[in-house]
Amino acid sequence: MKHIGLVGCSAEGAALCYRTIVEEGRIRLGGFVHPEVTLHTFNLQDYMQYLAGGRVDWEEGGKKLIESVEKLKSIGADFALCPDNTIHHGVDLVRDRIPLPYLHICDVVADVAKQHNYAKVLVLGTRFTMRGTIYQRAMSAVGIECVTPTDEEVAELDRIVWEELLSGKFVPQSIAYYQQVIDRYKHEGCQAAVLGCTEIPLIINDDNSSLPTLDSTRLLALAALDMALSD
Repeated sequence: MKHIGLVGCSAEGAALCYRTIVEEGRIRLGGFVHPEVTLHTFNLQDYMQYLAGGRVDWEEGGKKLIESVEKLKSIGADFALCPDNTIHHGVDLVRDRIPLPYLHICDVVADVAKQHNYAKVLVLGTRFTMRGTIYQRAMSAVGIECVTPTDEEVAELDRIVWEELLSGKFVPQSIAYYQQVIDRYKHEGCQAAVLGCTEIPLIINDDNSSLPTLDSTRLLALAALDMALSD
């Protein structure tokens, strides 16, 4: 089995991805067997400094991710991934400099959406992801239309991520708000909701969403497991 290198940004997202790799590995392989996984994280502020104060520097954020990948490579990881959607704005700028084969979270989600024959999906995430281009690029490459919420909705969805989910707070009113937004875009023709922030699956899933969900964290973990078990 290949050695998985996991780059963490937020603790909740990294933990969810790691746990999924281990649990799904044991289901597939039996017993207590799963691929070797190494997780490296800088403190989140090392990334946040490039997003704060109105000065967004995606390339520097991407370079910080490369530092993590270099550490993972030095201890034997065969490939790398990062369960954080927002930082992939930086990844797209430095991808040719990443020193290991790299699983891109948006490409993984887009491939699965294509397999389900979705034509139109709702993208949820931080304001950077909802107003950025990472999912638009990946989805358009496979012929899928992306829909994003209104500015008012983006502001509240983003607030919930930063003020609540990143700290492990799960507020019933916030869960209801996500459900309300998903309901609205279901009626506008969306066929699935991309959970394009690795913390959103902590409160939204197929059981409480009116649309099928594309859980970016889980899908990335499953793709990593496939890659680790491939020849």
